[in-house]
Amino acid sequence: MRTTVNRQPLRFSAAVAIACSLMLAGCASKERTSNTIFDFGPVAPAMQAAAAPKPAAIVVMDVTGPATLDTERMFYRLNYADAQQARTYANSRWSATPVSLVTQRIKARLAQSGMKVLSATDAATGVPILRIEIDDFVHAFASAGQSEGQIMLRASVFQEHRLVDQRSFHRNAPARSQDAAGGVAALAAGTDQVAADLLAWLASLDTQGK
Repeated sequence: MRTTVNRQPLRFSAAVAIACSLMLAGCASKERTSNTIFDFGPVAPAMQAAAAPKPAAIVVMDVTGPATLDTERMFYRLNYADAQQARTYANSRWSATPVSLVTQRIKARLAQSGMKVLSATDAATGVPILRIEIDDFVHAFASAGQSEGQIMLRASVFQEHRLVDQRSFHRNAPARSQDAAGGVAALAAGTDQVAADLLAWLASLDTQGK
């Protein structure tokens, strides 16, 4: 006698298993790709300058830096545990690369002062050129409960292919919380402080000398 096997329950069970697997895979995929995206936030209003800015116009080149700053990943460093290891926040990233964010912030702050900010394609004879290179830009932890945003950069001003001056700037801004959001706020504040330092430095330079 030939025995007939009912395969319908088996097929139904297999279909359910496949559907569940696809649902779980979709949820896991969403969890892996879910990121909180940060930028520096809006530029706060600046106080009206008492005198005309100096120089009146400047060409601001795109900020440059190490390869780690040419990515949207957010870095932090546990100085109290291993200062040589740069770590990244798993579920947080920048909306653009840090070098791009710093470029735009500095341009905005210089423009707020009344300075005419030009790009490389707008360069004109006699207009000084500002070049900036970032050496460090990181959320650094001194301990598990204390951290700050550290930014260090070198700025150079050229006039008619002549180096007018070069200076390093370094700012540490305390973080309000020990997480990615706290690091972002601290680095944004540090960048604003460096921009103010740059303005004061530019005002002290003789960009008309030969």
